[in-house]
Amino acid sequence: MRLSAVHRMEVLRVGLTLVRHGETKYNKEGLLQGQTIDSSLSETGLEQAEAAGFYLRDVSFSNVFVSDMLRARQTAEKIMQPNSSCLGLQMMCDPLLKEKSFGIAEGRRVQDFKEMSRVAKESFPGFTPPEGETQEQVKARVKKFMEKMLQQIGAEHWHVRRHNVASMAAVPETSPAEGKADDGVRGIPVHALVVTHGAYMCVAVRYFVEELHCSLPPGCDRKHMFSLSPNTGICRFTLNIAKDGSRFIVLGMHSVFIHRGDHIKQEQYSK
Repeated sequence: MRLSAVHRMEVLRVGLTLVRHGETKYNKEGLLQGQTIDSSLSETGLEQAEAAGFYLRDVSFSNVFVSDMLRARQTAEKIMQPNSSCLGLQMMCDPLLKEKSFGIAEGRRVQDFKEMSRVAKESFPGFTPPEGETQEQVKARVKKFMEKMLQQIGAEHWHVRRHNVASMAAVPETSPAEGKADDGVRGIPVHALVVTHGAYMCVAVRYFVEELHCSLPPGCDRKHMFSLSPNTGICRFTLNIAKDGSRFIVLGMHSVFIHRGDHIKQEQYSK
């Protein structure tokens, strides 16, 4: 696409907030769940999800996408309950957001999984046990979900607020993160909440950075960025979406913050 054509394009700015599900009994005991074990949240996990909901209660969402696994659905319900912007929203459950399949390692200790990768002389956590998903297969699901989400959001919200690319040149991609729940999305009318899983989020974040060329906040630690998010850890991005013919595409992406867990700390201190 020619640069002159890009500058004439209209852009829809969209917020994207990813949240990992709350703790389950398997998380607490250091066991892999993957896809075959559809466990519910533990008491601590329910408290974490409620804390995330309280933290995000005044953040406006226009769409909610959730893994169809129980632990993610329970987390999303707790986040949506105190949020007035979610009152009329439908939770869209999507199997594309399922956790990575760990094959024969599911139900076993994470330590066993690490030992399996060592014996196979493969890196952890990229190792694929027999009958499990490869990182590339998970990334294919991430890409398919992003495409599906983009087309839905574009079709629903393109009319809301668009900007000409040239007119946005002097506008910062996002305001600096100030430690507030609405960092990066103040004034953005289109904002998707996505509740999913730890290993899936690792693959998604790497895909955003390495293939969608997501820009990073100042001083960002890449090791931390590509690490496992804590239970109900929050990652936020902003996207500029453009219309290319009948399709909607990502024109630019920015990371606001990664693996934020302020609400978890606040919950711990309040006990």
